[in-house]
This record gives sequence, C-alpha cells and structure tokens, in this order.
Amino acid sequence: MAHSRRSTPYRLESAYDPERSLITSLFKCRQLIELNACERQSPMMRANEMEVVQMNKNALPHYDDSVNTTGCCPKFNPEGWDGQELHFDNKTFIRATTKSLMHMPLNMGRVFSRVQSHIVDADVYDPDNCIVLSRDLSAWQAEHLFSISKPVPGEDTVTLSGDFITKVFEGPYRKAKVWYEEMKDLAHTREGASGEVYFFYTTCPKCAKAYGKNYIVGVARV
Repeated sequence: MAHSRRSTPYRLESAYDPERSLITSLFKCRQLIELNACERQSPMMRANEMEVVQMNKNALPHYDDSVNTTGCCPKFNPEGWDGQELHFDNKTFIRATTKSLMHMPLNMGRVFSRVQSHIVDADVYDPDNCIVLSRDLSAWQAEHLFSISKPVPGEDTVTLSGDFITKVFEGPYRKAKVWYEEMKDLAHTREGASGEVYFFYTTCPKCAKAYGKNYIVGVARV
C-alpha cells in the first residue's frame, strides 16, 4: 500500500544543502558498514557474548522427562541447558562404544537400550543427573558416556574431570559439523581450552520427528 507524503517520518527540506547531504550520506554509510560487520561476526565473537551460568561441582541441569507421548524418548525441554558451565571432579559415567560407517551410527539404538535398561534395573536413573556425552573416536567408532551416581553391574565405569561449557542447538543432524566447529570456537575463547567436544543427543530421530524439534546439546571442554 502506497503511503502519502504526510505519513513519512522524515521532514522535507525546502532547499538543497550540499554539505548537509554529504554528512548525512557518510553517516548512513557508516551505519551500513557497522550493521554488515555485526551480521558477519564469527561464532567466536558471538561466543564471547553468551551468558554463562556456573554450576556446582558434578551437578547437571535438570532433565525434564515429564512429557512423553511417544513411549520412547521424553520431549526435551531446553530450559536451563544453554550457557551452563559444568565442573566435573571424578564424575562417574558408564562408558559404551558403538560402531559407525563413515560417522553414521550402526548399532547405537541397541547399545543405548542395553545401557539404559541396566541403569533402570540398578535404580540409578536420576533426572537431576542425566546426560549422555557422545563423540566420534574415528569414522568407525563412537564413544558414549552415561552419567550415573554409582557403578552399574555389567557396564564399564569410568570417571571424568574438567570444566565444560554447554550450548543448545536445534535442527537436522546434518548440521552437526557446523555445530562442532561452533563448539570448538566457543571452547577456544577460554584460555588454555583443549576444545574437546561432546554432544548430548536428546531424542532419537523418530521422536524428534514426532515432537517437531531436534534439540542437541553441545558440551565442550574449556
């Protein structure tokens, strides 16, 4: 819809002033340059602006499992998971590995079902201590660390120490490489950071499709 001159917020000048016109043009040009610079800023620059929340030693954000309409994975609630700084001191995990084909998981569902069944059978499932840290060891194998409060029979128990920072992503799994680089940049904003990166895949592909959201939590050592 066309607007009349009366609706414009700008006042029309009665006479042309070359000096004023030049100053105005330069000011507008500077605004455009600054705007473009902000839009092109790197993930590392954006990481410096992320608000970080310090958590207590070995504590994790609460895992909200209150909504489950699939009978499989709960609907992930990302509240409280973004921008958290985790501090692990010999925190206990179950360590499991899965086979991959050029980074594509082959037996992840079977392994996860086994470990999670053992966790439930040992009565150590706790929504305040629930995360699975996953990373590729190679194109053919992946490692998964399931947080627990005590050793679980039939599973390999390990401990993990260090400081980590989290970032929540949402989108298709094919963006994992982009998220990995963003987490590396985020880790490198901290002095002496190793940049070791894990991902917490909060829902399986079938449940992510059912819920309409695919949340993944990046966890980088800092």
